[in-house]
Formats: sequence, C-alpha cells, structure tokens
Amino acid sequence: MGAFVLRRLAISIPLILVASFLVFMMVAASGDPLANLRAQPNISRQTIELRERQLGLDDPVLVRYGLWIKGAVQGDLGRSYVDNEPVRPKLMRAIGVTLRLLLGAVLLAVVFGVSIGVLAALRQYSRFDYMATFFAFVFFSMPVFWLAAMLKDVGIRFNEAVGHRVFFTIGEQTPGLDGGFLTVWGDRLGHLVLPVTTLILIQMAAWSRYQRASMLDVLNADYVRTARAKGLSPRKVITRHAMRNALIPIVTLVAIDFGLLLSGAVITERVYNWNGMGRLLLDALNRKDMNVVQAWLLVSAAMVVVFNLVADVLYGYLDPRIRRG
Repeated sequence: MGAFVLRRLAISIPLILVASFLVFMMVAASGDPLANLRAQPNISRQTIELRERQLGLDDPVLVRYGLWIKGAVQGDLGRSYVDNEPVRPKLMRAIGVTLRLLLGAVLLAVVFGVSIGVLAALRQYSRFDYMATFFAFVFFSMPVFWLAAMLKDVGIRFNEAVGHRVFFTIGEQTPGLDGGFLTVWGDRLGHLVLPVTTLILIQMAAWSRYQRASMLDVLNADYVRTARAKGLSPRKVITRHAMRNALIPIVTLVAIDFGLLLSGAVITERVYNWNGMGRLLLDALNRKDMNVVQAWLLVSAAMVVVFNLVADVLYGYLDPRIRRG
C-alpha cells in the first residue's frame, strides 16, 4: 500500500506544477494589475516604474513565474498589489474558515448520500425509493445561491417567530465572542448549520442517485449471487461484497466534484457573509489584486489534486487489484 501511495504522490506533484504554470499564465494575461494606478493623471511615470520594479512586473513573464513558484515552494506567496501585505497570512486565515464549511459538507453529504442511495437500491421501486428520487431531482435542480438565500430567509423568519436567535444567518462566528474552547467552537458549529445544509442538500442529491445506480449494478453481479448461494447472511453480502465495490464510483465522483463544491462554497459564503475563500477571491478580483488571485487559484488547484490523490488511495483500499497494478 505504501508503494501505491508513493506512485500516486509522484504523479500528483507534476500535476500541481503544471497547474501552477497555467494559473500564473492565465492571471498574467488577464490584465495590467497597475491599470488603476496608470489611469490617475497625478501619478508620475517614475512612480509607476518604481512600483513595477517593486512588484517584479518589469521582468519577463517566465522569469516572474520562476520567482513566484520558487517563493511558493518556500511558503512565500508574494505581497498584495493593493496594501503590500503578505498574501500567505490572508490565504491561510481564509482557508481555515472555508475548510470548516467544506469538510463538514463533504463528510455529511457522503454519509447521507451513500446511505440513501444504498437503501433506495435495496428497496427498488418502493415508496422510499420514489421519495428519494423525487427529492434528489428537486435539490439537484436548485441553484446554490437560490437555495442558500431561501434557507437564510427561513432561518430569519424562524428566529422572528420564536422570539430569539436559533439559527445563525450572518458570519462564520460571533464577533468579539469571549469564552473557552467549547464556547468558541459551539458558536462556530452553530454558524455552520445553514451553510453546510445548503451544500449537503445539493451534493447529497447527486451522490445518492449515483450510489443507487452503482449499488443496483453490483447487486446483480455474479459474485453477489454466488455469495448468497453460499448461504451468507444478507447483511454480510451487502456490507462485505456489494457495498464495498459499489463505493468505488462514488469515490471518483466525490473527488471530481470537489472543484464544483469549492465553487458552491464561494457562493454560499457570499450569501451568509463568511470571511473565507469566497470573499478573499471576490475582493481580490474587484481590487485587481492579482497576487492574491493567483495564490487563491494555486491553492484551489492543489486541493483538487489532493482530493484526487485521496480518492486513488481509497481505490487501493476498496479494491486490492488497483494497488497491485
């Protein structure tokens, strides 16, 4: 298993390097980061040239990429074009906020999606199967921003109806909250309820349908019929033989959908006014802070590659034939 992981890791590193090159080139071609400064008539050309030298914009683009990726490997993502502050602390704080949202949403969406899909397959054409299908299509067809806004409105109306705050609808935590570990994290978990529910409902809808289809294919496979013919209990047939193999497609789907889930988190953070990766990206785009934008894109690409690496490792665990190949 260790050799299998090392092989996949060796493939992932070049992928991140290629992604970093594409990210840098796309951001470099997107426009002049000093366009606003050049548009001001009272700014002299000497001042603009000095700023270009400070930001390294007077170097060829390949030289700039080499310096940037070298700094990124060492943990230096450069400085903001706007306030000249280091990019890394801003990015790390935003990642910490967004990961709270993403990890909770992915974990719960997988648990609920897989459970509903398996039960729907085992009870094919039952009332539960029809209900799961109906709600899956309903939530899958909803835009993220619309569902987030609706849940936020429901939370506000519920708070007004009961006369006190039950659902947190703004921010990732209460500003200026004092207290111990349990108080702080209890408050943060309370703020997670509505945003995580938004992402769970949409992703769970898609993943439950894929899990149902995968489970139905496996249940009709020869090795499952053989296991039943040997006299194994239905529970062992499902858990040891059918479900383990039926999980392989959903692992692939979760890894591929991580980029989509990240974009959904950006929109959800905007609706609920979170200070995470979403706000960092939108603020950087509005201010044309290209160093922040390319650092954001690099980290996002790296997270997608890492999730695919995790998926490869799970393949090897679920199917020993894969890690021996």
